[in-house]
Amino acid sequence: MRKIPAALAILGLATIGLTACGVPAGYDACPRPESSTSAADLVTVSGDAGAEPDVAVRTPFHVSETSFGDIQEGDGTALSSKNQAVVLDLQIVSGETGEVLVSTPYDGDLSRVNTYDRWIQAVPAFETALECATEGTRAVVALAPGGIEAETAASLGLGENDSAVAVVDVQKVFLPHAQGSLVYNDALGLPTVVRAPDGRPGIIVPDATAPEDLVAQTLIKGDGPAVSADEPIRVHATSVSWDDRTVLDSTWDTQPASTTLDQIVPGAAEALGEVTVGSQILVVLPAGDGSDDGSAASPGVFVIDILGVDAAPAQ
Repeated sequence: MRKIPAALAILGLATIGLTACGVPAGYDACPRPESSTSAADLVTVSGDAGAEPDVAVRTPFHVSETSFGDIQEGDGTALSSKNQAVVLDLQIVSGETGEVLVSTPYDGDLSRVNTYDRWIQAVPAFETALECATEGTRAVVALAPGGIEAETAASLGLGENDSAVAVVDVQKVFLPHAQGSLVYNDALGLPTVVRAPDGRPGIIVPDATAPEDLVAQTLIKGDGPAVSADEPIRVHATSVSWDDRTVLDSTWDTQPASTTLDQIVPGAAEALGEVTVGSQILVVLPAGDGSDDGSAASPGVFVIDILGVDAAPAQ
């Protein structure tokens, strides 16, 4: 069995009125697409989902177009966004010989987080084959030639016209953005947050003097577990300067960040009380806060989506 290639190893704004508590926010419909032919009917896979599979393929195996099917459907969060954080285990089997070409450890380590997009870069067929797959799903993908990126396929020993079979276990899926219930806040004199269909926030800073003290508000209350100030979490975060309205930093153009609430905005967790997975919070830091030496020249505005809790690496 070869070592995992590097490509696999590293793997319009709408205003939301905050008028009442309990109004759902951020829940996206994500129907699983259907394949013209189910790959689950073309191969035999045994073993429990989440554990290393035993894949039997009648060789030589060749398909002219990629197909897929679910052996087991999960009931967790769905893969609905390319920059969504996810933990996958997978095994790829040669269609020519039936031998295992590559396999992830299947060791229960949920700290091996990559974005969905990184997996798609290595295996472009996953863009459709895993679309809207939910946490807990085991999918079988019959990979036509070209279904794996050319350099990655060559590193696995696959020829230009070779097919392969992938068994993919969706072990963990982080939220794509905040999901929960809208929370009413007294926003007088504070920034307004608008959200694009993909959940990306836009921050409108008022023409007013920034607060002299830290202000923290929950905009969306998630229904996930509570997180502590120093607990490793996965977030999307955007920060804006109050004075000149410029975006200082954002994860939305790259990938969700692994951090803690105290690392992003010291004191926010204490000011908010309970913070839960799925929540979106707004924090205004006065000038002089937010850096180790207290030298921030301008007040900062932060909007943070709590996407999930990071797992400790398996021992």
